[in-house]
Amino acid sequence: MSSEGELISTREDEQSTYHHRSSFDRKNGYDPETGIYQSVLQHKISNDYSNLDTARFVLSQLPSPAKSMSQIALIDSSTNQKLTYTQLNRSILSLATGLYRALGVRKGDVIFVLSSNSIIYPTICLAILSIGAILSPANPLNTESEIGKQVRLSRAKLAIVAPEEARKLVHTGVPTLLTTRSNDENSISVQELIENCDPLELPKQSLKPLDTAAILYSSGTTGVSKGVVITHVNFIAIMKLLKYYVEVTSSQDDVFLCFVPMFHVYGLAFFGLGLFCSGVTTVLMQKFDLQGMLEAIQTYKISHIPAVPPVILGLVKYSKGSHYDLSSLRSVTSGAAPLSKEVADAFREKFPWVELKQGYGLTETTGAATFFVNYEEAKARPSSVGVLFPGFSAKVINHETGEASPPFKEGELWLKGPGIMKEYFGNEEATSATITKDGWLKTGDLCYFDDKGYLYIVDRIKELIKHNGYQVAPAELEAILLSHHEIIDAAVVPLEDEVAGQIPLAYVVRAANSGLTQDQVIQFVSSQVAPYKKVRRVNFINAIPRSAAGKILRKELVLQSNMSILSKL
Repeated sequence: MSSEGELISTREDEQSTYHHRSSFDRKNGYDPETGIYQSVLQHKISNDYSNLDTARFVLSQLPSPAKSMSQIALIDSSTNQKLTYTQLNRSILSLATGLYRALGVRKGDVIFVLSSNSIIYPTICLAILSIGAILSPANPLNTESEIGKQVRLSRAKLAIVAPEEARKLVHTGVPTLLTTRSNDENSISVQELIENCDPLELPKQSLKPLDTAAILYSSGTTGVSKGVVITHVNFIAIMKLLKYYVEVTSSQDDVFLCFVPMFHVYGLAFFGLGLFCSGVTTVLMQKFDLQGMLEAIQTYKISHIPAVPPVILGLVKYSKGSHYDLSSLRSVTSGAAPLSKEVADAFREKFPWVELKQGYGLTETTGAATFFVNYEEAKARPSSVGVLFPGFSAKVINHETGEASPPFKEGELWLKGPGIMKEYFGNEEATSATITKDGWLKTGDLCYFDDKGYLYIVDRIKELIKHNGYQVAPAELEAILLSHHEIIDAAVVPLEDEVAGQIPLAYVVRAANSGLTQDQVIQFVSSQVAPYKKVRRVNFINAIPRSAAGKILRKELVLQSNMSILSKL
């Protein structure tokens, strides 16, 4: 934001510019007259998006033609295949040409993408966006049933699928394009389109900043999977913020490591799109494993790793006596789930030369909201997730009074800014429950700001379970449990776990004379959901505690599980 406290608004009904009042506190960004926190950073992010869409913005930010010839954009760690910025640019335009001319993809068509990380993934995303189509990436760990629901939800016209995942699309009836060649002579692949289509000039698209660019999948603040509508202005604004962040924390000589999945907003916004605007090199891992990460750091002299808490814990626990040289590592950023002070302190003790910072964002904020610029501040505040990005503002709402809270007072975090989603796709009820009429996003997270404008996430008000950075909806698991003929009632709550952050713990009421076991319950759920959603523990109980209105009293169950753990210590 500017030195005048400018806030950027991106909703159609709210294009005015907000200015701070005389009571605005420059030290913490808080205005007691409005109850609004503004970013304490003075950097201004331009809000002129009128002539660019996401893909054209990225392509406009690539290194100069002379430098693009030699500058490496992407490296596949498993094959050592490399892609220069010139090759990346050409592959994007060639694939876009093939999609447009050979397959008839047009503006507004939804393209479903189901694949793990690969060197071709960013090309797919940017080619789709460049012709005005809508990107809809999904988790390849999802089951065939879950994929079918997401395809129907997004109304996909075409699916781009890794060969090993193609079987999950058979029953959807959606035409598929494979990411790589297969033995099927009747199929075509992204690789073939890139090789056989000249990068022609595409027809100009009449895209508007608020047009839909992507539909991402999130459980939102409550309930099961929803389609989060991300606009072109959302992506461009966040990429400008990321470009600013990279410029103040690193240089073009740095090498980033990507193992965060690109179907996730964290991986998509940062690696699939944003980093290309800074001209740095990214090393891709198709999937995460600790040894592979250590080898990549040593081989490619990795300097920066955007990570998640379980990975940071893995680094803390790995043997110092190993032969890997990690001296090139300079920065690790933690996101997608809370990082405990204990793990952060242990990491800094083991790797004192590496800057460890937390950030905060949601799928509904296009992956960004807060970050640290100054590492000394990050060390001084190990439990904080940083300050608001320029252009973002916040309120901390007291649930009992509905009033905005000052520093050090807890409440629900509400956010407004250029990254806030447009809506939940085809779900007006969920949208209106999450975004207020004047554009505030209710995050469902309990938080507070300190006297310097640093944000602390205390707990999740929402009932979602965060397992290895993925969101797991208890309601979805409860519905599956209740479909078992020997289960008459069930509830699912989070159980704290050192490695995964949280695991789903199921409380189950068995039918009379039932001999149902924990292993049978776990297997029953496991067969119907993606691996990260599996119930990991089961406690049998006589009755599920509920309110007079029938709502599960989850806090009682969480307290019960914690007491059970303490009694065993």
